[in-house]
Amino acid sequence: MYAVIKTGGKQYKVAAGEKIKVEQLTAEVGQDVTIDRVLAVGSGADLKLGSPWVEGATVQATVVAHGRHDKVRIFKMRRRKHYRKQGGHRQNYTELQIGSINA
Repeated sequence: MYAVIKTGGKQYKVAAGEKIKVEQLTAEVGQDVTIDRVLAVGSGADLKLGSPWVEGATVQATVVAHGRHDKVRIFKMRRRKHYRKQGGHRQNYTELQIGSINA
């Protein structure tokens, strides 16, 4: 069984037992999280779509860790103008262990 969930402005296809990295959530490590924004639930060829959410469907997950992604380098340059600018960015994430999918 799998589900398509939405969190942090992004969509993720998840199944029980998987680990995913999502945008940072305000939950402590070890805390259980319930995600109720479920767009679709499927099992094999059977698929249930929501408009926009599937009624009564939830995904249970446990917070495993918080962290930061690798640095993304930002480099701006204008040729022949003697303009160069460098920067960087590291995005925070929360790692979730998917427990169960309730449809």
